[in-house]
Amino acid sequence: MLTAVRTIIALIIVGGAATAGYFIANRDKDIPKEVEKAVKTVFVDEVQNGTVPIIIPANGNLVAKNRLELYAEVQGVFRSSAHDFKVGQTYSRGETLLNLDASEYYTTVQAAKSELYNVITSVMPDLRLDYPEYFQKWQNYLNGFEMSRTVPQLPETASDKENYFITGRGIFSAYYNVKNLEERLVKYRITAPFSGILTEAAVTRGTLIRPGQKLGEFIDTSVYELEVSLGKKFSDLLELGEEVELKDAAGVAYTGKVVRINGRVDQGTQTIKVFIEVKGSDSLKEGMFLEAQLNAKEELNAISLPRQLVVDNSKVYIVRDSILDLVEIDPVYFSDENAVIKGLEDGTQYLAKPVPGAYAGMRVKVYGEESAKAQTE
Repeated sequence: MLTAVRTIIALIIVGGAATAGYFIANRDKDIPKEVEKAVKTVFVDEVQNGTVPIIIPANGNLVAKNRLELYAEVQGVFRSSAHDFKVGQTYSRGETLLNLDASEYYTTVQAAKSELYNVITSVMPDLRLDYPEYFQKWQNYLNGFEMSRTVPQLPETASDKENYFITGRGIFSAYYNVKNLEERLVKYRITAPFSGILTEAAVTRGTLIRPGQKLGEFIDTSVYELEVSLGKKFSDLLELGEEVELKDAAGVAYTGKVVRINGRVDQGTQTIKVFIEVKGSDSLKEGMFLEAQLNAKEELNAISLPRQLVVDNSKVYIVRDSILDLVEIDPVYFSDENAVIKGLEDGTQYLAKPVPGAYAGMRVKVYGEESAKAQTE
């Protein structure tokens, strides 16, 4: 019995030792002796230096160039208008925008005219006796005097004697009193200085208007201005009269013209305001958002490439003998998407698309090179 137990234990020990030896012998077979490094395939472009136009994007909202904010200078009831005084109503040049009730004030003007006429009439007998040589021209003035029209200009005095005589009788003061009243009477009627549209209407017919009250807003729809801000370094490159391409949110193109360039730099943003005139289209509306493409200048011996390819705003990856190299370049201009650079020689291959984890000295395979070599062979 003891002999059998010992035999079984010996067999177990021998079997375990054989199994352990097998696993130890085959352990290194599963470990690769050398890890092959993967070579990434990259896309490249060749440098072809040339003339690159630098286009500066800018945007803003259209504002009517001719704008009239309507305010009352006199008091009266809003009686009439050439059309309904409401937002969106169009008026032609010379049409009445607002007509206030001036019946009471009109009688005051007529009374002042009558007083002037009476003053001149009262001096005519003395003028005939003392200064007969001046009588006829004043008589002609009275003959042409009409109460329904504006007061005609007084005859010019021919001598100091006539001037003292007329002044002493209060004719000049009465005349200028009437002219002052007539000027104020005109303000009861507001006319359109240009053809346009009513964009704001603050009153309706029958409303009592008071001096200083805002009545509405009237704009010219034939010409607009777009105000944009540009960096100071590009302000000297723009010229008055230069044409500018504009686009709205739907992609519709318009053509504008630079009409004014502000001479002051904004201290906070270091930008200069540029004003672009836009006209000639019925689809233009005030407040419309437009994007401008300003042709600043043309850069010689340069290339344009995606901005994401520029590293640290001053370097670009190139490919030399299937090895990446990071070289310094001369950046000229950056837009939101592209960059204009100089400093690379013609024929140099540079990365056309970003490579994740790229570094100088990295081995790469240029897409298309192997197939080209195979066809050549």
